[in-house]
Amino acid sequence: MSNEFIRQEMNVTGEGFLPGLAIDAVIFGFHDAQLKVLLLAYKNTGFFALPGGFIYNNEDVNEAARRVLFSRTGLTDIFLEQFYVFGDKSRHDVAPLKTIMKARGYEPGDNHWLLGRFVSVGYYALVDFTKAIPTPDSISDSCDWYGLDELPVLMQDHRQIVDKALQTLQANLDHKLIGFNLLSESFTMGDLQCMYETILNKKLIRAAFQRKMLSLGILERIAKKWTGGAHKAPYLYRFKAQTPDNVIIDP
Repeated sequence: MSNEFIRQEMNVTGEGFLPGLAIDAVIFGFHDAQLKVLLLAYKNTGFFALPGGFIYNNEDVNEAARRVLFSRTGLTDIFLEQFYVFGDKSRHDVAPLKTIMKARGYEPGDNHWLLGRFVSVGYYALVDFTKAIPTPDSISDSCDWYGLDELPVLMQDHRQIVDKALQTLQANLDHKLIGFNLLSESFTMGDLQCMYETILNKKLIRAAFQRKMLSLGILERIAKKWTGGAHKAPYLYRFKAQTPDNVIIDP
């Protein structure tokens, strides 16, 4: 994050930003039957949080989400999708915010804009975590991938945001599958089932899964996988090309 951006955030009145509105991004990473989430560790606080930030008066919310993600993590070219708005009164907790600001060298007064109540627009994405290499910003010790079964305690309501994003990912997996681009150009049904089982966190019946996937009309069988054996090599598949009449996800 640039020093100019930090200076703008630290302005007592929040001049230049939309008041009371924030962005939080849940970036899931998948690879080799592992599902992780990207977290920041704030310097000298012991706090872990999702990448998040604020919206300038003169920018679109989706534009702000991309900018915030880049500012906090250095990641670009990631398809972010809105999934929920978090506005419970209980999420307003000034204590961790004061600690983070003091760690930056600021002593905020009670009227500082960052200590007010914020409603947060949630975004999520799913990427290959071996190809998305994050870089921590100037106020973070680290920006790393954490397994969902080993998440540290997160500040404010960020764990609930992660849980809601995961529910959304699981519910929409069939329709978003092509856009996530997590598999190689050709793959086996077993590869696809492994990804589903990892994201859904449950075992699936092989025959039922195959019937379901073929019924979606998004797969094209291309060949059998060469294994050196004669008869039991699995078929290879690829995703069908998208056309105006065969749109699987939003662009």
